[in-house]
Amino acid sequence: MAKVTLIGAGSVEFTYIVLGELFSFPELSEITISLHDIDAQRLDTALAAARFLARACGAHPKIEAHLDRRASLEGADYVINTILVGGYKSVLPDFQIPKRHGLKQTIADTLGVGGIFRALRTIPVVRAICQDMFEVCPEAWLLNYTNPMAMICASVYSGTPIQKVVGLCHSVHNTVWQLADYMGVPAEEIEFLSAGVNHQAFMLRLERDGKNLYPLLDEAIERNLEMKRRVRVEMYRRLGYFPTESSEHSAEYVPWFIPHPKVADHFRVPIDEYLARCEENVREYAEMERLLRAGDDAQLAREMPIGSETEYAPQLIHSMETGLERVIYGNVRNEGLISNLPDGACVEVPCTVTRGSLRAHAIGALPPQLAALNRTFLNVVELTVRAALEGRPEYVRQAAMLDPNTAATLGLDEIWEVCDELTEVHREYLNAALLPQPA
Repeated sequence: MAKVTLIGAGSVEFTYIVLGELFSFPELSEITISLHDIDAQRLDTALAAARFLARACGAHPKIEAHLDRRASLEGADYVINTILVGGYKSVLPDFQIPKRHGLKQTIADTLGVGGIFRALRTIPVVRAICQDMFEVCPEAWLLNYTNPMAMICASVYSGTPIQKVVGLCHSVHNTVWQLADYMGVPAEEIEFLSAGVNHQAFMLRLERDGKNLYPLLDEAIERNLEMKRRVRVEMYRRLGYFPTESSEHSAEYVPWFIPHPKVADHFRVPIDEYLARCEENVREYAEMERLLRAGDDAQLAREMPIGSETEYAPQLIHSMETGLERVIYGNVRNEGLISNLPDGACVEVPCTVTRGSLRAHAIGALPPQLAALNRTFLNVVELTVRAALEGRPEYVRQAAMLDPNTAATLGLDEIWEVCDELTEVHREYLNAALLPQPA
């Protein structure tokens, strides 16, 4: 039976969701689960959660927990990456320092100055994980959930020997269900095609029984004035295709909202939203830890329900192990998949998964306005990845210069100052070549 290693298992809420879905598949009931985290207390909590989920699902997996990453990876078939390098204490300066200079952000984990520095902190650790994989489980699939998705995945296939990597995100799945709710159509009956880059893909096709559903969506928007005050609805109105990412994410990838106070207020852009989410995650973790320590399975099952097929990793593993064919959305290397985006970029497209294999679908050309927007996104991605892999500090500053929200807010000297300050505060995590060199 397959072995699945979770790196960053101390992110217990996500571990809980993924394991609950894995254990719900009868064919995977005897799978081996190896949990790894660098925080011993969180690792213990993840282990208790895994054991509870096995009992609740009637599964009989082999469950291991390791503080040593290499031991956890030994013989793995699938490696799920969910790390947050530096934790919450590293997230705070990603918001505080830019904000002091007048640059506002909402999530700061994918693009922008926050996304750039999160990538620079994360890529060295991910490369070390991949080197361990190459030595102890070279045939394993790396299933990446860590943001910034496009930067992390590109750093793996461009800068490590691991090539069996796919980035997984629930944004496409969640968007379909949200659109179904807007339109009053069962989500299972919607036929769709999405493509682009992670957190900036678009619904190219939205149908039911071969009939275009976009007119029905337009009617739903016209009936609801509140929907017109959402960033993603405004982007749909202007670009012609509905985006797959939330308004709070989308707002900071473009120059049209946050830098303009009246516009930001009208569209209710939630500045510093990710900090509030982090605080909520801390509370949720504390409550889960309390319930697990209390040992009351019935109460835990009531308050922490086990999900069903909302994450792609369990579905991918099930399909690869059983041969049941599924289509999921994955982030993979662009090798002619989207013809008007750069070769080698990380793109998000449908992928067919079956026993032991994943095949990305060729989309062809995106509508030109969508490709143009994606290219502004990918400019920042490319420079950040090259900065991390090549140790080029000038690429860090130039990536920030080309970021749409940053460029619309700060002058060049201010961009340099923000990058200098963030380089200093994150210096323990960065490629040494990115740090100021002695005169």
